[in-house]
Amino acid sequence: MPAKIIDGKKIAEKIISEIRSKVKNMKEKPGLALVMVGSNPASEVYVNFKEKDSKEAGFYCERHNLDESASEMDLLNLVNQLNNNPKVHGVLVQLPLPKHLDEKLVTDAILPHKDVDGFTAVNLGNLLSEKTILAPATARAAIHLIESTGTKIEGKNAVVIGRSNIVGKPTAMMLLEKNATVTVCHSRTRNLAEYTRKADILVVAAGKPDLVTKDMVKEGAVVIDVGINRSGDKLVGDVDFDSVKEIAGFITPVPGGVGPMTRAMLMENTLKAMELSSKLK
Repeated sequence: MPAKIIDGKKIAEKIISEIRSKVKNMKEKPGLALVMVGSNPASEVYVNFKEKDSKEAGFYCERHNLDESASEMDLLNLVNQLNNNPKVHGVLVQLPLPKHLDEKLVTDAILPHKDVDGFTAVNLGNLLSEKTILAPATARAAIHLIESTGTKIEGKNAVVIGRSNIVGKPTAMMLLEKNATVTVCHSRTRNLAEYTRKADILVVAAGKPDLVTKDMVKEGAVVIDVGINRSGDKLVGDVDFDSVKEIAGFITPVPGGVGPMTRAMLMENTLKAMELSSKLK
């Protein structure tokens, strides 16, 4: 029996709608600042979507576009201004940055309670110590999509392919926090299929098109495809969707799966950041 498709777009729309209802009667609106350096076409698309979502949710939104040639000091000064702006509760610097800028330095310049991406060392450290304040939006999206299927994470074998600080590691930590038995695989893992075939839950965030094929997936598994790759004129994931859907229990499509949910989680994080700021006043 073919897998049930997890409609991330539909779930995300419901979350945005709920946020909009909550924000509607607020005197002060949640504020999100989006910062982009240069003109990376993919980043442009992502930032446009984030701006659209924040406006749909009824947020106050600022967008700052810096030239490709902007210096580190220019960017750090802007981040500092946004840190000190009471109308802005969440600050997001779109990655990747041009090569002459230090991503780690810039990310860590964002105040932890305004770090809606959840990428600062403080927020990643809090995730590790189970004191989560703002968790990375893509990792939150993956967990939300798994739970939307009715699957109980506790006691399940979960395999995460990818070990980035943005997706792989935080997702593994959040699965562990929910009492899954977690294996993290990556580009140096030998015999990858040996691990993936045992996974009740498989999260793939490797950035390699069609890396996971039907023979690598356990029957009935929940498959969350975080990958987004361009193949000719279309977008594909890290999972060979057409073959894997024949054996999986649930699967996310690309596009329309993790992407919209990540943006919805970003909106939730911005709302949470506003609540945090009111506690810090």
